[in-house]
Amino acid sequence: MRGGYAGAWLAALGLLIATVWLGPARAEDGYDLWLRYRPMPAEARASYGDTLRSLTPGGDSPTLMRVTAELTRGLSGLTGRNAPITDRPGEGAVLYGTPATSALIAALDLPLSDLGEEGYLLRSVRIDGRPVTVIAGNTDVGVLYGAFELLRRMQTRQPIAALDVRSRPAMRLRVLNHWDNLDRTVERGYAGQSIWDWHKLPDFRPRLYEDYARANASIGVNGTVLNNVNSNARSLTPEYIAKTAALAEVFRPYGIRVYLSARFSAPMEIGGLPTADPMDPRVRAWWRAKAEEIYAAIPDFGGFLVKANSEGQPGPQDFGRTHADGANMLAEALAPHGGVVMWRAFVYAAENPEDRHKQANLEFEPLDGEFAENVLVQVKNGAIDFQPREPFHPLFGAMPRTPLMLELQITKEYLGFATHLAYLGTMWEEVLRADTWCPSQGSTVAKVIDGTAFGHRLTGMAGVANIGSDRNWSGSHFDQANWYAFGRMAWDPQAADAETIAREWAAMTFTPDPRFVEPAVTMMMGSRQAVVDYMTPLGLHHLMATGHHYGPGPWVDDLARPEWNPVYYHRANAEGIGFDRTASGSNAVAQYAPEVAARFGDPDVVEEDLLLWFHHVPWDRRMRSGRTLWEELVGRYDRGVATVGEMQDTWARLRPFVDDQRFEEVAAFLSIQKEEARWWRDASIAYFRVFADRPLPEGAREPEHGLDHYRALSFPEAPGHW
Repeated sequence: MRGGYAGAWLAALGLLIATVWLGPARAEDGYDLWLRYRPMPAEARASYGDTLRSLTPGGDSPTLMRVTAELTRGLSGLTGRNAPITDRPGEGAVLYGTPATSALIAALDLPLSDLGEEGYLLRSVRIDGRPVTVIAGNTDVGVLYGAFELLRRMQTRQPIAALDVRSRPAMRLRVLNHWDNLDRTVERGYAGQSIWDWHKLPDFRPRLYEDYARANASIGVNGTVLNNVNSNARSLTPEYIAKTAALAEVFRPYGIRVYLSARFSAPMEIGGLPTADPMDPRVRAWWRAKAEEIYAAIPDFGGFLVKANSEGQPGPQDFGRTHADGANMLAEALAPHGGVVMWRAFVYAAENPEDRHKQANLEFEPLDGEFAENVLVQVKNGAIDFQPREPFHPLFGAMPRTPLMLELQITKEYLGFATHLAYLGTMWEEVLRADTWCPSQGSTVAKVIDGTAFGHRLTGMAGVANIGSDRNWSGSHFDQANWYAFGRMAWDPQAADAETIAREWAAMTFTPDPRFVEPAVTMMMGSRQAVVDYMTPLGLHHLMATGHHYGPGPWVDDLARPEWNPVYYHRANAEGIGFDRTASGSNAVAQYAPEVAARFGDPDVVEEDLLLWFHHVPWDRRMRSGRTLWEELVGRYDRGVATVGEMQDTWARLRPFVDDQRFEEVAAFLSIQKEEARWWRDASIAYFRVFADRPLPEGAREPEHGLDHYRALSFPEAPGHW
């Protein structure tokens, strides 16, 4: 620390701690997320002995000041003991910084060379014979990540007396996509309004923004796209660039860059040009000038996310150009500033008669290798649209010369919104571990996106955020786990372990008491399969009601675009049910590697959870359980409902470990989920039995109402659809 500035630095740090983080105690309303730092029991405090007794910062940058404030908050909260700030590490000190900012850390000659710009090292060392805990990195942001890791280990009651931990992110970009609009509505948002109050920016920056950045940094998220992919060109005007710059200033100390969704037709809408043709020199010049304007205000601006020629959004195909032409034009404008383009592959068109499952692959695979080096093609986990279960997207094994960025949906558009408990870590683990067989066996989706499979250096993972203005951030307490899991999995997708992540989150968010953690994690790990069972069992998909996607609507067949109708996907008739995507049908299986296609294309080999995704199957087909398909379908619906009942029972037993407010809110949502699971089950069975024309299996309950009742239900004000 530079001695001449020590007094000013300490004064600034004290103000930061006092005004930003150490306020009056809050009720357990979920605002603190997994960063609660509640006092440990006496025996747990004793296990840490005399470690972590003082703090020795190795620098006074804005980021390192936040490291000091976080460690101060965490250690005092967990141990009940204030850790004084010292210039020299004494016994039990925490020394943190980089070799460039701290002579003490430089003198330790730590092995940091392979940790990159964001990695960190935690190590127990001795300095002048005294035990010291070191948090080091090559950059201040790496130190910040290391501080959060140290506190995570304490929160989960792991030993820290003999640390030797090295970690670096496998993914370069770990980005949240906010589908937030300038009027504060949120497309597919179930947690209140957008947290971005654009009207009050840039002058008013509530504490909420810093708390948002802090939470993201704690899980390794390093970027945020502020606005909806269905974008408004006004986001690129000088007025909104200034507002974006204000947010970037708040986020910068946490290592978070801001990005914007760019409307492809912006040169026409706000630039006064007669065209947005990416090959027109005037258009290219306009985007270069716009990039220069943005970087003048935001020197570390991340780049653009683009949805083009999809669901009515403008794009290069409007001018006879390809997706590569459009992406490369934007990449050219950003390249001098170090920016990237994330170009979404979610494209399909009513005019295209092909199976929607095939359309993105047909458009993008021929362009493999044609994208500029600062372009990522952003691909959803599955080829349809964030369904409760999908096979992995065929593009992950079809574009070896193009960096692909996995897009996940943290907000639960198709999994019961905020009121259904569905831990998505299991879904994401499933896709990350899926083997593309490209270039060979073992080439998982995780290896494709982290650059291992094909040697790409530009890598990324995106998650559609579930964050809103609700006090608990995500609309429900357990939906916080999906935000947490996204960050942890994006840090290293090959090491992603849904159960370990759930265990961390449960321990930090509620209590590390194993009497709570074990049953709570068991409940979480089975929750997504329960939703699959009562909504879309055996590979059924896109059966949700029109537009808002709330509740069942397998009967919907009157929408203008065929691929928006659920009947397009289930194809139930008197002979059977399911979408034939084999060689005798749409042949979508041919877009996968031969080994994968052989598995998906054989009804006797494909996992039954995907059977109806790839095959039209007779109602009396004998399943592996010995039941007919019809009996198995009803059985899966019943299993889903029963699992939610078991979740209710589990939560009731956990009451002694949870504060009243959060317990009651979770219990209320589980009650809603149980009722809506029964609704899904009853409505679906009432509809599909018309085609199956078979009695319910023995002992199965009749639907509560007739089919006409369910078809008549309407929800014009359902949230998240605008």
